[in-house]
Amino acid sequence: MLLQTEIVDLRKTTIKDLEFVMHAEGSEPNRRFIGQWSIEQHTAALEDSDILHLIIREKTGEPAGYVILTGLLDPNLSICIKRIVVQSKGRGYGKSTLALLMHWVFTQTPAHRLWLDVKDYNTRAHHVYVRAGFTAEGTLRDCIRTDDSFESLMIMSILRQEYIKRRRL
Repeated sequence: MLLQTEIVDLRKTTIKDLEFVMHAEGSEPNRRFIGQWSIEQHTAALEDSDILHLIIREKTGEPAGYVILTGLLDPNLSICIKRIVVQSKGRGYGKSTLALLMHWVFTQTPAHRLWLDVKDYNTRAHHVYVRAGFTAEGTLRDCIRTDDSFESLMIMSILRQEYIKRRRL
């Protein structure tokens, strides 16, 4: 699979990409905003038919981040954006990637709902999701335990008919 815009391409992640993925996931600007997987979990995801693991590439071919979608086989037709991690911030890669994912999900799959969770203090990501048409559904209060406290997640989604309506405007 290769999806592309004028600034990024998305392609399936390979084993060779996992060093970059692990580095991006654990890097200081990213780690507090996203969950952490082991190399074994990422490797297993590459072979799981319910998961789509993608590399975000700059037009130069250099990796700029990665994406994980889950629920591709969900009988309720609800796909989750498990992770969007962008290493090269401030260049529009996240916004462009989100647009590609939404287009692919609602034109190439039977999905009815695309959803995600975002830490309630991640205002930058929240703003991007709202501008893309996602609606806040609620908050899972204090659902993630950290070393010395708890964090909350906001659940957000966009439905197929909402996506189609936005595309017509």
